[in-house]
Amino acid sequence: MQATITDINQLDLEGTYTYADYLKWRIKERIEIIRGKIFRMSPAPNTAHQRISTRLLGALYIHFKGSSCDLFSAPFDVRLFDTKRSDLSNQDIYTVVQPDLCIVCDSKKLDSRGCIGAPDLMIEILSPGNSEKEMNSKFKLYQDCGVREYWIVDPQKSAVLIYVLNEESKYVGLPPAMHSLSSTIFPDLKIDLEEVFQ
Repeated sequence: MQATITDINQLDLEGTYTYADYLKWRIKERIEIIRGKIFRMSPAPNTAHQRISTRLLGALYIHFKGSSCDLFSAPFDVRLFDTKRSDLSNQDIYTVVQPDLCIVCDSKKLDSRGCIGAPDLMIEILSPGNSEKEMNSKFKLYQDCGVREYWIVDPQKSAVLIYVLNEESKYVGLPPAMHSLSSTIFPDLKIDLEEVFQ
C-alpha cells in the first residue's frame, strides 16, 4: 500500500499526474496541475491582492445575485480538459486550477468538488510570484479549454487585461481597462476600477 502523500517533495515534480492523483494527496501547500504537471502556487496573497480580490468579489456578487450564474473564489477547484473530449472520469483530467475568481453559468458543470469544464469567466490577479504563469501557461490553457472570457488583473499597473474567445476559439485581447471595466459576454456588467484599485 502506497504511503499517503503529505508533502510535495514526496512527488516526482517531472512526473505526469491526473485529478485522480490530486484527490489522494494530503498536501498542505496549495498546488495546481496544468496539463499533468505540478505547479506550486504562490504563498498566501499579499494585502493588495486580497483587497482587490474582495472588491471585485463584492462587485460581481451584487451583479450576479439572483441570476443563473454562480460566483466562486479561491480556493475552488476547476477541472479543465481539452474541448475535443467529452466523456470524462477523474483519470482523464490532467488539469485542476484554482482561479482567484470565476463565474459559472451552466449548473451542470458544478458538483460537490467544484467545477468540471470551462467556467464562463476566469479572473486571475497577478502577484509577484505568479505573473509568468498567469500570462503564459494559463492564457493558452484557458483558451484551449474554452473559457469564454479571461481577465488578468494587474495591481502594479492598476489595469485589467481582457481576453475574449472568438469564433475560431482564439483569444482576442481588448484594450486594457484602466478606469471602468466592461465584459463582452456579460454586457450589463460594469465595474469601477478606480474603486477596485484605490
